Amino acid sequence: MAEVDKIFDGIRPYYDSEIPASIERMKKHPYLEEIANFLKIKGGIEHLVNMLSACKTVDDFQDKIMVLVVSTILEHTSNGVTHSGLHYFSGNQKHLIITNHRDIVLDSAIIQLILHTHKVTTTEIAVGDNLITSQFIEDVARSNKMIKVTRSSSPREVYNSSMLLSKYIRHNVASQTSSIWIAQRNGRTKDGFDQTEQGLLKMLEMSGKGDFITDMDELSIMPVAISYEFEPCDALKTRELYVSRRCRYVKEEGEDLHSIITGIALWKGGIHIDFTEPIKTEQIASCAAFSKNERFVELGKIIDKRIHSYFKLWPNNFIAYDLLMAEENIEPEFFAEYSSQQKNAFEAHMEKQLSYIESHACPIDGEEWNRSELREIFLNIYANPVRASLK
Repeated sequence: MAEVDKIFDGIRPYYDSEIPASIERMKKHPYLEEIANFLKIKGGIEHLVNMLSACKTVDDFQDKIMVLVVSTILEHTSNGVTHSGLHYFSGNQKHLIITNHRDIVLDSAIIQLILHTHKVTTTEIAVGDNLITSQFIEDVARSNKMIKVTRSSSPREVYNSSMLLSKYIRHNVASQTSSIWIAQRNGRTKDGFDQTEQGLLKMLEMSGKGDFITDMDELSIMPVAISYEFEPCDALKTRELYVSRRCRYVKEEGEDLHSIITGIALWKGGIHIDFTEPIKTEQIASCAAFSKNERFVELGKIIDKRIHSYFKLWPNNFIAYDLLMAEENIEPEFFAEYSSQQKNAFEAHMEKQLSYIESHACPIDGEEWNRSELREIFLNIYANPVRASLK
């Protein structure tokens, strides 16, 4: 087992034996006082340092630090979290949890909080190494069960890192060592339409023995739907989609960190997480009847349908859909799902976000922002989950 574990040293979470050294590095970080102030910790940085010093294991770090951090964020930026489907974790069965991806940090963090609160063993978390921009972030993440996913432009490195990740996921889930969380796609859903990337499913099969049914079945894939009343970073996503219609979108330096902070800080309203029944053997077998590439398409459709079916639709989603329909002179279809006050509030929110975008120069040379197009993109981000549910 030690030899197997050594293969994964570069990507696995920290062991309990590595936590004390990680904690010592965290305690020396200059941002610690800002973090203590943000969390409004009584006693300030001194108390936070004492809390960190009390962490001797991964479980300690999650229980004493991460629960406080995530709970504080949700207390100040949401109306709370609801959830369903925890009974699918019965018998402490380990699963590969595949979710839609709306917020860089909070998607997995909220799931961890729910599991911890209900005394279900928390999952390990697959995170792209592009987000690990400092030793401090790496220490926090790997102390919190993060698996580092290597991003690379080299085909050989992509293959090698994908194989390593695939082996790690299979080893942990199939051996019932731990559940693992991974997003259904590389990067957040921008347009509001959640879809599983075939590349993810192909990566998962890389470490199998060649029998599609057995290889996928032993991963115990559990689709989970994550839904926010107010889409995290809706203005930033609108801007990116607008620019992407005109040219290849290139992230600015520090953009991921800005998105993380924005996603954490802005109001999210209600949040709902729906854990669904793991994909059954017979469903995987139905996919195996297709050609090699098509079977991944079919399995993706099963995961997507589950996520779309269990995605909680909020009044904002129905309002956006009806506003778009009205522009095509189609009668509102879902007016019973929201009040005039909720519609007014959503439109005010939209106008505020669009004005925020317009307050910054358009990055396309010689162009001004097109308000009508920005509005259409923004509304579709909220309306597309409704369209997905109708399919």
